[in-house]
Amino acid sequence: MDDLLTRLRAGLPAEALLTDPDVTASYANDMASFCESGAPAVVVLPRTVEQVRHVMRTATELRVPVVPQGARTGLSGGANASEGCIVLSLVKMDRILEINPVDRIAVVEPGVINAVLSRAVAEHGLYYPPDPSSWEMCTIGGNIGTASGGLCCVKYGVTAEYVLGLDVVLADGRLLTTGRRTAKGVAGYDLTRLFVGSEGSLGIVVRAVLALRPQPPAQLALAAEFPSSAAACEAVCAIMERGHTPSLLELMDRTTVQAVNKLARMGLPDTTEALLLCAFDTPDPAADLAAVGELCKAAGATEVVPAADTAESELLLQARRLSLTALETIKSATMIDDVCVPRTRLAEMLDGTAAVARKYGLTIGVCAHAGDGNTHPVVCFDHTDEDESRRARESFDEIMALGLALGGTITGEHGVGVLKKDWLARELGPVGLELQRGIKATFDPLGLLNPGKLF
Repeated sequence: MDDLLTRLRAGLPAEALLTDPDVTASYANDMASFCESGAPAVVVLPRTVEQVRHVMRTATELRVPVVPQGARTGLSGGANASEGCIVLSLVKMDRILEINPVDRIAVVEPGVINAVLSRAVAEHGLYYPPDPSSWEMCTIGGNIGTASGGLCCVKYGVTAEYVLGLDVVLADGRLLTTGRRTAKGVAGYDLTRLFVGSEGSLGIVVRAVLALRPQPPAQLALAAEFPSSAAACEAVCAIMERGHTPSLLELMDRTTVQAVNKLARMGLPDTTEALLLCAFDTPDPAADLAAVGELCKAAGATEVVPAADTAESELLLQARRLSLTALETIKSATMIDDVCVPRTRLAEMLDGTAAVARKYGLTIGVCAHAGDGNTHPVVCFDHTDEDESRRARESFDEIMALGLALGGTITGEHGVGVLKKDWLARELGPVGLELQRGIKATFDPLGLLNPGKLF
């Protein structure tokens, strides 16, 4: 420990090192339940690329594991500390280095908050689409690490589609530049995409070139009430089959709607079994909403209420953004699943999740990016009750098994981390797992970067 601190101090300012155990303990976990963590030896908060390189060179020389972190809003334990590790917190590297309206790119450091970037580019008439529910807190580096999505991904896609290039500090301290600033480029293997979603296991992202879009018109939304989740999912399929391209298509089940009402008193229709939110940012959103409203009624909607203006629309979107927070108030702990299935199997996923809740006697609320089949079943339980905690874990596993059985994936945007390691092996299969471990060994032969995650 003394040798580690001495070497780190040789290339870092005093304020960049945190060693007080009470302080470093606060960096041990992200927001996931049931994920083991260790006590960090030290927390480092670098401000420059050279400081990150110094940390990695030191870690390699002394064979000390390094756990990179952003804002620790993750939900899979991907940022949890390993025993005796260096926690490398990148939140101080928070500069927007460039916004270029002609090339439609932004160049940023990893600690930039998603919402801060979104507002900054909006001043130039531009738009950065990925918007996770935690966008007011989460960092771009963390978004890249987990390939985050968001509410607008049904139209605009996820983080991976907006990362053009990266500067990455490798495990041995070398600096790698991947990708490009140009609109097109196919030179060599796509290492940029390899790092997106790698959860800090292959290198430390220290700079990102991000694609931007022109700012779209303000969106208008509608809310449609349904007597069942199956009816709401039928509407989702009809909307997509008819060629509509909503900027948002979200679903909240009855448990979620009631939790949001209790938390924020938003006056949502808490007697409904499923609430579907749809929005358009097209030149004539009212016409698009009218067409979708008819499809919802044909699928069995009992009420379709279009927002009168952008203020009402934003209120509806805020209700959806509060879903996870509201469900966390039901019990002392939650496990948030992240299963994505084909849209055609969405109803089976929701009905199957409800059956799991009944089987285990638990409250499981579901909110979903319905437009791309990404469901977030939230298992609510009392963490002080041993039996209830066991049932929560078993129900979580059963929901993931259901997702795979329906042709889906165990994670659409939250990542694998610690929580889903065993399930990643099942999804990839032995050949896929072997090849992915080989990639890890190429970039990190000593296994120092975020050990114990993914595999």
